[in-house]
Amino acid sequence: MEEYIVSALKYRPLNFDSVVGQRSLTTTLKNAISSGKLAHAYLFCGPRGVGKTTCARIFAKAINCFDPQEGGEPCGKCESCQAFDQQRSMNIHELDAASNNSVDDIRELCNQVLIPPQTGKYKVFIIDEVHMLSQSAFNAFLKTLEEPPSYVIFILCTTEKHKILPTILSRCQVYDFQRMTTKNTIDHLMYVAEKEGYKAEPEALSLIAEKADGGMRDALSIFDQMVSFSGGNLTYENVCQNLNVLSQEYYFKLVDYFLEGKVSDCLLLLNEVLQKGFDGGNFIAGLATHMRNLLVSRDAVTLPLLEMSEKMRSRYQEQAQRCPIHFVYKVLKLSNDCDQAYRTSRNKRLQVEICLIQSAQASEPDNSDASGHGPAQTIKPIKKEAQTNYKEAQVQSAPQQVSVPKAEAAKPVEKPSQVAQVNVPNSESKPAILPDKAQVVSDPAAPKKLTKVSFKHFGASKKEEEAAPTAPSMEATGGSEPINSEKLTAAWFAFIDSLPHESVALAKRLKSLQPIVKDENNALLTVSNPQVQQTVESQMPQILAVMRNHLRNDGFLLETQLEEMQEVVKSYSPQEMLKVLKKQNADVGELVSKLQLTFE
Repeated sequence: MEEYIVSALKYRPLNFDSVVGQRSLTTTLKNAISSGKLAHAYLFCGPRGVGKTTCARIFAKAINCFDPQEGGEPCGKCESCQAFDQQRSMNIHELDAASNNSVDDIRELCNQVLIPPQTGKYKVFIIDEVHMLSQSAFNAFLKTLEEPPSYVIFILCTTEKHKILPTILSRCQVYDFQRMTTKNTIDHLMYVAEKEGYKAEPEALSLIAEKADGGMRDALSIFDQMVSFSGGNLTYENVCQNLNVLSQEYYFKLVDYFLEGKVSDCLLLLNEVLQKGFDGGNFIAGLATHMRNLLVSRDAVTLPLLEMSEKMRSRYQEQAQRCPIHFVYKVLKLSNDCDQAYRTSRNKRLQVEICLIQSAQASEPDNSDASGHGPAQTIKPIKKEAQTNYKEAQVQSAPQQVSVPKAEAAKPVEKPSQVAQVNVPNSESKPAILPDKAQVVSDPAAPKKLTKVSFKHFGASKKEEEAAPTAPSMEATGGSEPINSEKLTAAWFAFIDSLPHESVALAKRLKSLQPIVKDENNALLTVSNPQVQQTVESQMPQILAVMRNHLRNDGFLLETQLEEMQEVVKSYSPQEMLKVLKKQNADVGELVSKLQLTFE
């Protein structure tokens, strides 16, 4: 059985032309070799798995090649190239600074620098993960790095450029390697799959490229894992299953539900995703990415920003044409806001569900800002047929309470704020006529519960009625019920509870006070100092509004008064009392001396 070699090693580039995604850097290095303008130190930096060490090896191989090809490529046939390929070259040395980062290791390397190459022109030292060197090791390396022998070239490789000392950076030519693009990764994986005889869908390779996040070595490792799982037949479904990645089909289906306003289906789809073990935060982040892809798919100018297979790109274009631009802006803003609030939310699932509900209503036309800068954060009723007109609900809840003749309705009302008290009618009684107001029905057997009917908006237009506030006014909740201690205490604490959160100190101060009943319409509040009295007086309009509504007494009044200051009586000791008595009556002292009285 042939020995198995992982794809990352088997398909490692052997020349500059086979390096993927670093065309500008490889061209610069080849030109330097062709022209013979070589620096004494190079620094290759960039993310993991993008070809830093590989390019360092090819560069070291090329500068020692006895018969370099046109363009600076190594021939691969000379003794130097053969020795390098067989890992027996004496001119190319590699040092792993992650495990050899002490001063002694660097001193040993500096001693090797003094030995000239036996064959070839240059002696190349490749130091990988150079940022792992200690501070003292860096200092010991500075002099040798600055003025090495003419036959020595240093190539330093690192993934964390910011950890390199500025004195080291200033002595090197710095080459920044870029992340692999999704297209480059897909093309290379397709090349490997064809070489190995595997079947692979472009969508599956695109998913592997996205998971690798710009690293070719990571992409090849995931590719080998998927081949082992699928038996050489890589499909989008089995790659999603093995990588535990949420399929894009869910997001395409979710956006279709948004456009159709199917709130219930959106919530069921979320439940299905959560039951499969996916996190709600990742689901919302995926929705934001999907809406971003729809946004860039709408215009041919921004279409290159969509790095994926042609089949998936066409699906995004098709769905983007069906999405209004204001809908895309709103859902993108809602999903981004939900993603930010998800981390701090206590009920995380509810946070996601609210986002889905609002997104399902985002396609409906409204008067909100369509630019996407601030979508209305409101939730409309899920079923439109469940909405009931407020005016119809009032009529159904209190039928035939007041019947107004058409002739009377046509007359202008002289005092809009005037309120008439009438008895609750009974449908079987005979109507009685109220002067200049309305006809009402009275029943002697009906309970004599009084209600107030406001003629403030009587005869107003339909638009004015719809614009009228729906909150109950004082006319609807008022009355003249007498107050008592229990009602007064409850009303007082109702006002304290209505204070905003910023008034915590005021609420604590008012809780220590207790109003008392003076009569059936008045109460008295005794305060300890003028400052508290001034504070209560400043809040008196709000106090009366809340307490009158709670007590159902429009004539309720609250008076404040200062607590009477009581004279403080000084406490005397027996000796002090004797002195006072002696001053008031001289005979007391004489009596005490004669009787020889003492105080203990």
